[in-house]
Amino acid sequence: MDDINLHYRFLNWRRRIREIREVRAVRYRERLKRMLRDGDILRYHGNSDEVGCFVAARPLSKRNRYFEVTIIDTGVRGMIAVGLVPQLYKLDHQPGWLPQSVAFHADDGKLYNGNTVGQQFGPKCCRGDRIGCGISLDSDDGQLTVFFTKNGKEVGCVEIPASPDALYPALGMHSLGEEVLLDLHAEWGMEEDDGQMIVDSHEEDWARLHDVKVTGTLLEYVGKGKSIVDVGLAQARRPLNTRFHYYELEITDAGEKCYIALGLARRDYPKNRHPGWSRGSIAYHADDGKLFQGSGVGDAFGPRCFEGDIMGCGIMFPRDYNLDGGDDADDWDFDVLPKPSEVQNDLYASNEDEEDEGEDMEGTKVTVFFTRNGKVVGRREVFLPVGGFYPTIGMMSTGEKVRVDLHPLSG
Repeated sequence: MDDINLHYRFLNWRRRIREIREVRAVRYRERLKRMLRDGDILRYHGNSDEVGCFVAARPLSKRNRYFEVTIIDTGVRGMIAVGLVPQLYKLDHQPGWLPQSVAFHADDGKLYNGNTVGQQFGPKCCRGDRIGCGISLDSDDGQLTVFFTKNGKEVGCVEIPASPDALYPALGMHSLGEEVLLDLHAEWGMEEDDGQMIVDSHEEDWARLHDVKVTGTLLEYVGKGKSIVDVGLAQARRPLNTRFHYYELEITDAGEKCYIALGLARRDYPKNRHPGWSRGSIAYHADDGKLFQGSGVGDAFGPRCFEGDIMGCGIMFPRDYNLDGGDDADDWDFDVLPKPSEVQNDLYASNEDEEDEGEDMEGTKVTVFFTRNGKVVGRREVFLPVGGFYPTIGMMSTGEKVRVDLHPLSG
């Protein structure tokens, strides 16, 4: 009977993930017209009598509040516009021309705020210039402050009645030969007196970081990437539990070899070991599609993963599972959790080896499952380590970047 119940619960989770993916597939889909996209390069593909427009798949947010466009070629007239628009903006209009949109236009340096008549705002922009657009973090009362930059310096700002999740990065072009480089994950910060940049790093989400740089929800490998000891590791501050039982990453840059691993590990997992390689861990590896479970030798498990793919990992807990009676709490207060000020970059509290002593692995038996682009790849029954399984991500080749969502099923 328990096996039957577990089977039906697994089918319900799989259906739930599929439904969420279907909703996101509709909601998060970029739109473009009279443009050709090649990676991050966008080119005008019209006859100069018609506007070409691009609208990003996701709106700006407090976690990802800024983007940039670098002008590669101004074409015949340099009629390039950078700004924010509603998701279903009409693609035959330049950003800023229609209501609830705002944009900075490169050809005349004017700001267009829901009107085909612009206001003088900043300098004109030419080939090689970098135009940025972002939102202020302190916007409230239904008003949103939108600012624009040129080559890293703020040009000006404007307040508009909108919420961040209603405005999407947009790009307009209107003459032959126009070509730009789009960076939807650009960083922006104002200089403080101490020379530090204000960056929404989200380091508080991570208890352990080794050779990994955090920028918002983006994790970037910054290690040497020369050998198997050059693993970059990121481990979340809290373990998965019955309330938050699943997390995901999107491969935004596969780097040289896509040595990216997504999985779960005990709290004291070695810093220089890929998830899955050592005792008390399990992980799905993108480069070969194998599952590693406490061993350096993996088993054939699922398809390989590439740039743009979304990998997920979760736990199906027994119905009677309870962790110190606190799995319904929003924030746990375990003594085993490091304090926010103790995020460890480069060095860990202990010096673990591959065959480290570790803790007793014989705990509650749970089912760990993995997904790829919303479809369940497979599952394994494992024993939960004392203290729980922590979301753990490994990277090991130059240029690798992933975007992580630790609570994709919430809300």
